[in-house]
Amino acid sequence: MNLEISQAQFGVRPPVIKPIPEFLLEVGEKGVRELVSKHYDAIKKSDIYQLFPQDDTEFEQAKVNSADFFIQICGGPAYFNTNRGAPRMVGRHAPFRIDAKARQTWLELYKPLLEELKEQGVTETSLLSFWGYLNIFSIWMINTQ
Repeated sequence: MNLEISQAQFGVRPPVIKPIPEFLLEVGEKGVRELVSKHYDAIKKSDIYQLFPQDDTEFEQAKVNSADFFIQICGGPAYFNTNRGAPRMVGRHAPFRIDAKARQTWLELYKPLLEELKEQGVTETSLLSFWGYLNIFSIWMINTQ
């Protein structure tokens, strides 16, 4: 499975394509929550952890918020909008100094988790659709050269 990371040009926001609905159907809400939780657990051990809440309770809530967002973006219930309001992710991430290296790390931490889902039977088509979204969506979050 080719999980290539696109080069990001600072200040350029390419069009984002949402994941295909089959991704959520195959992985399920519980699976998305597990994926996000594992990703955050990997972040906690990485060099980008300082960009995330340091308080354990806030960190766990960030997992919930992120999973709510991804479930919603994948065509599931609007948990994020209900619990947090409109996503406005660029604005929500503005207080954090996110550069291309941080984005790269964030994406790299997803790769083994998506490979794991493939081994569990999630189709490559669905996984590549989700990856495509992550890959481009993450470019939008870069706010520091």
